Amino acid sequence: MSDFDYDVLVIGAGPGGYVAAIRAAQLGLKTACAEGRETLGGTCLNVGCIPSKAMLHASEYFEAAAGGAMAKMGIKVKPELDLDTMHGQRKDAVKGLTGGIEFLFKKNKVDWLKGYAKFTSADTVEVAGKAVRAKNIIVATGSSVTPLPGVEVDNAKGVIVDSTGALELAKVPGHMVVIGGGVIGLELGSVWRRLGAKVTCVEFLDQILPGMDGDVRKEANKIFKKQGIEFKLKTKVTKAEVKGKKAVLTLEPAAGGDAETLEADVVLVSIGRRPNTDGLALDKAGLSVNKRGQIEVDHDFRTAVDGIWAIGDVVPGPMLAHKAEDEGIACAENIAGLTGIVNHDVIPSVVYTMPEIAGVGLTEEAAKERGEVKVGKFPMLANSRAKTNHEPDGFVKVIADAKSDRVLGVWCIASVAGTMIAQAAQAMEFGATSEDIAYTCHAHPTHSEAVKEAAMAVTGKPIHI
Repeated sequence: MSDFDYDVLVIGAGPGGYVAAIRAAQLGLKTACAEGRETLGGTCLNVGCIPSKAMLHASEYFEAAAGGAMAKMGIKVKPELDLDTMHGQRKDAVKGLTGGIEFLFKKNKVDWLKGYAKFTSADTVEVAGKAVRAKNIIVATGSSVTPLPGVEVDNAKGVIVDSTGALELAKVPGHMVVIGGGVIGLELGSVWRRLGAKVTCVEFLDQILPGMDGDVRKEANKIFKKQGIEFKLKTKVTKAEVKGKKAVLTLEPAAGGDAETLEADVVLVSIGRRPNTDGLALDKAGLSVNKRGQIEVDHDFRTAVDGIWAIGDVVPGPMLAHKAEDEGIACAENIAGLTGIVNHDVIPSVVYTMPEIAGVGLTEEAAKERGEVKVGKFPMLANSRAKTNHEPDGFVKVIADAKSDRVLGVWCIASVAGTMIAQAAQAMEFGATSEDIAYTCHAHPTHSEAVKEAAMAVTGKPIHI
């Protein structure tokens, strides 16, 4: 009989961890998952992706009713905001989905070890005072909010908050300042703007949405400005003080210069996330982290120590739930002796604002650094479904290799961009050319026809513009 308690022990039950545990169990491996939260699902299900989408969706309805979009279609209403109920439906969504993971653990015979794990050796961890030994250990502890020097987050007070605190605000702030023009700040900032807050976004760089395609970043900035978000770009926050029930921020130009102050009812700190490796006692297992605090892995998700694997936000790459899930499946399959692969060149990213912003593959800037490219663009204004639905903002952009016509990247801004990007990702996974997309029949009238037209535009022949 084996002297191991488990074939596989997963540390962390976020998207990467719970998926890895379920897949390992499905493959016949005796599996456990250590998680100290009261519910499964990690940041994503509890205080991240899922609850933020519940608030985004609800606030879209509120703004459509209050802001005239419904009136344009002959539906006249005067909405009344019931914030408690809006928060209630968010909590219900979280409860249902986290409970669903617990059900899947039971169904697949995954043992939930309730507590936070820390290594005591290369094959043993301690969970809630008990030693657990496993043949394979997967580190899937995710990430947490990056702190900003000089700005102390206190979610309980509800004045200077992080993304978790921004989901729990008891009332709509008069003025919300968002520090950071990335995905999380723009999503949560747009929620409270729709519900009536004045929103100012302070970004250190010269443009919002770092890492995204240049055209997308410029267009997104225009759209958000039109919606009422004020931007202070090339600006840094050096200090934040709570005075009574307000915060006073000290701002300086990023390049240096005279300071100014800005008063806010709520400050949302969203400058990024960092890997959760503190408290794991990685040194006891013979592991260390790189300069960014990440655990380095090979193509199969093996770490430098035999029998220890790592996936998700604790390893290099984009901090995205779907990337972690795919790595969880691949890692479990590699442990089981199968071939688990993740194509890190084809990981879509989405900003769930209205309109949504999505991309997969290379930006035009990155593609041009590698060689000659051809680019096709098509505006949503010329797409029949978007126009009919009063959703004219945005475009689709297809970037292809000039010689082979192989698609290198697709970027889009549209109400359903997050769903549209899936066909681009699948096409790229199969090595499609822009011609392949252009000659694929798309249903009419759909937003996705804009992807076809943008692909046609790569060779200069879109129909509807």
